[in-house]
Amino acid sequence: MNLAAVQKLVKELLTQIGEDPTREGLLNTPQRFAKAYEFLTSGYHMKIKEEMNNAVFKVKYDEMVLVKNIDFYSLCEHHLLPFYGKVHVAYIPNGKIVGLSKIPRIVEIFARRIQVQERMTQEIADTLDSYLQPQGVAVVSEAYHMCMMMRGVEKQNSSATASAVHGVFKDDARTRGEFLTLISSKNL
Repeated sequence: MNLAAVQKLVKELLTQIGEDPTREGLLNTPQRFAKAYEFLTSGYHMKIKEEMNNAVFKVKYDEMVLVKNIDFYSLCEHHLLPFYGKVHVAYIPNGKIVGLSKIPRIVEIFARRIQVQERMTQEIADTLDSYLQPQGVAVVSEAYHMCMMMRGVEKQNSSATASAVHGVFKDDARTRGEFLTLISSKNL
């Protein structure tokens, strides 16, 4: 990211909305904004292969592996406003597992991009499917969208849910039901 160019754009934006970018409280805002967006969009520069870091292991295990309540923060591609929430990820191995910490890393890579919730959810599922070739993958994301809360319909308590399922989670209603029951439970 060209931080100087972004700072210049933010200074112009402040001027266009009627602010004085030279007033004390705004003097460093362009720099802070550029650094914040550099972090918030860092997923573009993260590589799945590097994050996986040889953490795929051959293991004879064929029951569901679930990591739930993975916090995420992203920016909506329509308004560049935040949306945030939780992602629940499950897969059923087919001879390979992945280190559990890699699943939140995959979520982070796709969340730290300009996104829509539906695509982010699908990208997470597709990535695990590609790396593990499991019997199935299921991903559910639940999010609050500031573009719905702060503007437009202004519905502060509305949330959105998206899902992506592959393999046995798509084909077997019992497996999908077990996943949905597990993610709705409040137990650890």
